[in-house]
Amino acid sequence: MRAKILLLTTGGTIASTATDEGLKPTADGASLLSMLGGDVGCNITIKNLLTLDSSNMQPEEWQLIARTIFKERVNYDGIVLTHGTDTMAYTASMLSFMLPGIDLPVVLTGSQLPIFHPLSDAIENLRTAFAMAQTKIPGIFIAFDRKVLLGCRSVKVRTTDFKAFESINIPPVATVSAQGLVINHALIPKQQGECRLMDKCDSRVTLLKLIPGLDPKIFPLLRLMDCRGVVLEAFGSGGLAFIRRNLVSELGALVENGIPVVVCSQCLYEKSDMSIYETGQLALKKGVLQGGDMTSEAAVTKMMWALGNSSSAAEVAEIFSRSLVGECSE
Repeated sequence: MRAKILLLTTGGTIASTATDEGLKPTADGASLLSMLGGDVGCNITIKNLLTLDSSNMQPEEWQLIARTIFKERVNYDGIVLTHGTDTMAYTASMLSFMLPGIDLPVVLTGSQLPIFHPLSDAIENLRTAFAMAQTKIPGIFIAFDRKVLLGCRSVKVRTTDFKAFESINIPPVATVSAQGLVINHALIPKQQGECRLMDKCDSRVTLLKLIPGLDPKIFPLLRLMDCRGVVLEAFGSGGLAFIRRNLVSELGALVENGIPVVVCSQCLYEKSDMSIYETGQLALKKGVLQGGDMTSEAAVTKMMWALGNSSSAAEVAEIFSRSLVGECSE
């Protein structure tokens, strides 16, 4: 029996056409499917959900997408979600948290060139996404450039190259070869419990990248801005300045005021480990949390989600102490 797949469209480059104001998403799902040039082995139902450049994809849209997937999933074997590439990794990460126990494959995809361009990568990406959606392997994934990545481990690393996304700190969960779609099942986290919709989130989160000479006065300003959580990309394995410009002290003040702070590394690969150096140990003593080998996209969305689903900084700290959906190594 042929799998039943839902195609959800949200816009993005894949659906864009040229206008006097630049590329704009205008194509619907039927137009996308008409370009595939043949059967993809499944029965497809289309739901046109949004028509957005993904730069405009924000927490409100994440909630709409999560609610739609949760409602529609009972009628299908898999879901393909077309999406702009710029914020696709954020959406994939947030959906991973909002839909714990997801019971079917949800595969995000898009393209670097519109599907109507004669050299577009869109057709290949869509075909890979539909192939993954038919496997019935539960999870949130990104299909791009003949690879399938775990959504919460994905990062966009190139602006124009077709190899736009990379899987950070774990290999791709599947690749396309002459053998077809080759899946590494050991890399795919097992879903725990029944699927739930947990779409609450608090977008009052700030991501900062540490630079030499950063003025510590920026951190008290975050409190005035009603910031509720901070993710900081620190140096190397989690280094922070405390001489002349005492960042550690100011981060500690945020924690004391009930604002959780998570420190990740500016390095894409491998983990932050603040226990190694004096600077990191000082921050840990102040109550700063470690991001481990999470991507910044996963850390930011996890912070937003944790704030929306907890009542205290202590609960947020507990959430960050463990991997929920495979976003970090235990």
